[in-house]
Amino acid sequence: MTYVVTVAMAPPQGAPELDALRREGVVFLLRKGFDSLEAVEGPDGMEVDLLDDVIAAHAGGALLKLFVDAPALEFAEDAAREVVTELMERTEPLADWRLTRCAVELNSELLQESLDAADGPDAPPSDPAERARRHAAGTTPAPPDSPGHSESQAMRTRLRELAPTLSAFTLEAFGHHESVAECEVGKEAAEIAAGAVVYAIDLLVDELFTDLAALEDDGPTVARSNATFMILDDLPPHLTDAYTVLFTRRLTVTAITLTGRLTRPPFDHPTCLAEELLLKSLLNQAEVTADLYSLLTDEVAQALETFATTLHPPTPPQPPTPDDPDTWFTPYTPVSPVHPYAANEDEERVVELPE
Repeated sequence: MTYVVTVAMAPPQGAPELDALRREGVVFLLRKGFDSLEAVEGPDGMEVDLLDDVIAAHAGGALLKLFVDAPALEFAEDAAREVVTELMERTEPLADWRLTRCAVELNSELLQESLDAADGPDAPPSDPAERARRHAAGTTPAPPDSPGHSESQAMRTRLRELAPTLSAFTLEAFGHHESVAECEVGKEAAEIAAGAVVYAIDLLVDELFTDLAALEDDGPTVARSNATFMILDDLPPHLTDAYTVLFTRRLTVTAITLTGRLTRPPFDHPTCLAEELLLKSLLNQAEVTADLYSLLTDEVAQALETFATTLHPPTPPQPPTPDDPDTWFTPYTPVSPVHPYAANEDEERVVELPE
């Protein structure tokens, strides 16, 4: 199966931020290193295939997406960690850099593909509702001392700690109320759901930047590109010729604005169709995250569903035409806070300065 491994790299602590020239240099060195690879070995000498890669640099380091064909998630992660570590060791300017993250982050389609590929009596069911029921009922619990159980408990703690970051909402938005009569879900389930949304913000923004880098490298549109995209591939497929570099930049800016508003009260509702599509991706990522760590109980699923209902905007009088991506960034109302870069039409960007 093909896994998408996210690898984050950073220079030594205390090093200055990378300027534009140094970022270009980092991308060049990594590209040169990956192009020189002949084979990638996983654990115990098992050979895995590196199908594709996307490299992007930013002020604080570099972000890589490695598309690895491996028999299991652990093999993909181990192989990616080993190959990137080796590249850093043999590339002098990167020798003192460090890995800050190396993990598979499955989107909903890839997770479903993984589940569909599984077989045997212990394979999880493909229906998310049935998986959630089993998690809640505890019919297939992991042994208490197994790595899976430990990782699940660690993620449970992490998500609950992240929940307050979603400060534009109280736990009531997820169905938890102090009043027993009004309470739909328990406090822990609401906190896990809220934390999963916060966790998914990083995934969403990282994947949009990765999609942008891939499209800039192999464009000019998704329809004409051979690259694999994380977010753009989830948009309506019949419009792929309209998904250009500029469109992706507008979508990325919108995502940053939207997710920032989620962490600063008050949050009213999505301000344009692009925000609605991004919220759908965000909530899908949150659900997949909870499911991946065996935390998607019936209560957590209900909490996420309640939150999605909370976010549902009032129907605009004249909604934008979904088949025209340029209108996806049109504000629903004159006072809707759509970022100016995203709201402006392409032709409005080019303004001649007076002599």
